[in-house]
Amino acid sequence: MNNTHQNRTGNITQRVMLYLDGELTNREERELLTEIQSSPELLERFSMEKSFREFIKSKISRRTVSPALVESIKSKIRMTSKV
Repeated sequence: MNNTHQNRTGNITQRVMLYLDGELTNREERELLTEIQSSPELLERFSMEKSFREFIKSKISRRTVSPALVESIKSKIRMTSKV
């Protein structure tokens, strides 16, 4: 693989990650999706990454904390920021 191909692949991978994180502008999203749709290889990689993220989200449950704990932490932060 040459450097140009590696750079392009890395750039697309980075943009896919930003897309899945909701960090791209509408224009950037449209451009990325157009580019992905023009390449079966990119579409497959995009689909795999999206599926992987959905799988991880479905398997991990976030623990909830009590409001008392949240207030306790906030109180400690306020106390240390005054010092």
